[in-house]
Order: sequence, then structure tokens, then C-alpha cells
Amino acid sequence: MRRTLACFALSLLSVCATAQAQSNVAQLAKLAPDANAQVLSLALEARACAAASLGQAPAPRLAVIDYSLPSTTPRLWVFDLAANKLLFREVVAHGQGTGENLARNFSNKDGSHQSSIGLFRTADTYIGHNGYSLRMQGLEPGTNDAAMSRAIVMHGAPYVNVKMAQQKGRLGRSWGCPALRPEVAKQVIDSLKNGQMIFSYYPNSNWLAKSPFIHCQDKNKALVAKMTAGADRRVASAP
Repeated sequence: MRRTLACFALSLLSVCATAQAQSNVAQLAKLAPDANAQVLSLALEARACAAASLGQAPAPRLAVIDYSLPSTTPRLWVFDLAANKLLFREVVAHGQGTGENLARNFSNKDGSHQSSIGLFRTADTYIGHNGYSLRMQGLEPGTNDAAMSRAIVMHGAPYVNVKMAQQKGRLGRSWGCPALRPEVAKQVIDSLKNGQMIFSYYPNSNWLAKSPFIHCQDKNKALVAKMTAGADRRVASAP
């Protein structure tokens, strides 16, 4: 019964959070008219669902990466939701194993050199092999939760060069990290460090179906119904 009540409370939080997220989609679409509004909606919902599941206030900053777009196109948007501002609109590299100009393949496995999709929470910064970098904690089991051990981080890289991309037909590629232009990397990283959210999207049907942060309102309703039905059966069968 306690578990049922806990699930019910989580469901209510998710319903409220999802409703708030839906009301913000139009605002973000105005700030970033070249972004896919459906992707923005999923990102906001994922952010809200994660906050509800963690029992925390939603992070004020949100980065959205749309890997369905080619690498030569700006496909990273960083929003300050508290201030209702678009902070950055940038190109971003994907992993060598993910594809050429178009991303195709994603992985959670070390050594795959593929990018990961799903929702991430940012951690601290450090100076590493690629300079100033931002650690990313993958929040989705089996999808991106190996990001820390794989050293999937946000960093700047000279191969993220728009002029070179025009000649080669694609940006240079990382080992799975969302790499940025060196000219903006520090500013973008500083805007996202310490507990902000990064939502990396690709229209992968398996991920969309199993992600705990996609359509969580419907999933939580189903969970509550299942738990309640189980509790009712136990009560009915009790002596």
C-alpha cells in the first residue's frame, strides 16, 4: 500500500510537471524557431519528469541536441528557462561510430565511439585531454548511464569547424562526446555546469518507448493502475 501511495504521489507530480512543460513549448519555439517543436516538447517533459522523480525543482538551464539533423546544421540549443532566453545555438559533433554527416547509430558501450541519446544531468568541470570539459551523468539505465565511465563529456575541439565542414560535407567527429567549437566551448560549458540538463534526441522507437522520462505521465498512470489492482487483489483474498 505504501508503494502504491508513493507511486500515486509521483504520478501527481509528473502530471503537474508535464502540464507546465507543455505550456513552455510555445515560448521555446519562439526563441528557437529552427528547432523542432516536438523535440523541444519531449525535452521539457523529460526535464520535468526527472525533477519529479528526483524530488527536486527542475533545473533552470536546458540544452537540447537534435541528432536527427545533419552535423553541418546548428542542432544544439541552450535555454535559460528561468529567464526565458536562448543562450546558444550551435553546431555539435557526434561520435565516429555514429555516422558521417547524419547520425545513425547510438550506443552506451565503451569503445563504440558512438554518441548516446537520452537525458543527462551535468556535473563538474575539469581540464583534460580535450581541455576544459564538462562531465555528464546519464540518467537512463541501459541508454546512457555509462557516460561517466566512458568519459562522455562536453568539450571543445578544433575539428568542430564550420568552414572545414563545408568542404568535407560534415563536421569532424568525436569518440562519442558532444564536441563544440573551441570559440564557444567554455561559455557553453559554464552555462550548463553543476546540475543542469542535456537532452539528446534521435527518433529511436525503442528508446522513446522505454525511456523513463518520455511520456512519463502515461507510464506512471499505468504503474499506479497496476499497483492499485495488485493491492485490491491482495485485500480481496485476505482472510
